[in-house]
Amino acid sequence: MPYIVNHGVRLYWEAHGSGPPVLLIMGLRYTHEMWFRVLPRLLQAGYRAILFDNRGVGRSECPRGPYSIRGMAKDAAAVLDAAGVDAAHVAGASMGGMIAQELTLECPHRVRTLMLACTSYSGLLGKKPHWRYCPNPFTWSRLPSDERERTMKRLLYAETTPAERVEEDLAVRSNCVSTSRGLYAQFTAILLWSSYRRLPRINVPTLVLHGADDHLLPPENGRRIAARIPGARFHLLPNAGHLLTTDQPGLTVQLFLDFLKETG
Repeated sequence: MPYIVNHGVRLYWEAHGSGPPVLLIMGLRYTHEMWFRVLPRLLQAGYRAILFDNRGVGRSECPRGPYSIRGMAKDAAAVLDAAGVDAAHVAGASMGGMIAQELTLECPHRVRTLMLACTSYSGLLGKKPHWRYCPNPFTWSRLPSDERERTMKRLLYAETTPAERVEEDLAVRSNCVSTSRGLYAQFTAILLWSSYRRLPRINVPTLVLHGADDHLLPPENGRRIAARIPGARFHLLPNAGHLLTTDQPGLTVQLFLDFLKETG
């Protein structure tokens, strides 16, 4: 299993397939395994997929926080170095989309195209969650881990999402290491970060996808990102909440592959 060390933090990464490289960056407290619906389609389409666990989760180390989005973008660049890739197509979901934005802003020569899914331009200044869909934080913290995950269903998924897909997600996440320390350190990084003023500097083909029923990061976040990046495309996916690759897996991946084929 390949590991790299970036600024003293040991990071897990892996690569699959051959062809043009695609770097996949996952969101808050989730590990690389949550790309499980995207990975087979990328490989089938002839791409080399590069995945890793952000610091604080999975098989990567969990150093003391707080973390920063810029620091995690440097982790992503270090993964590209380890994979022997000068520049890749970069896709990020949720917090991973923030990391992808920062990587593009700080290291534009490393990014061929940019795909941002269910993400925002700021942790504090972006459009806020629909709080009525959030579980009660006082009772939530006392629940067993599997029950905590289920109480997040209304916040993360569309009402139309098949129950079996949600259960598949829960099964994958149940095998992934996630600690409170890593969660809070990553969450602090989100709160302290913003790309809003810098977005017009992004000069690579950009696709922005957002679920119409995203209650965690409402669609206005994606619309504003696309409006501020020159030439960016925005797609609002119907019957999709925050977890696009669960709610609309076929449409999400097809839009991504079409974008790669056209711009890559």
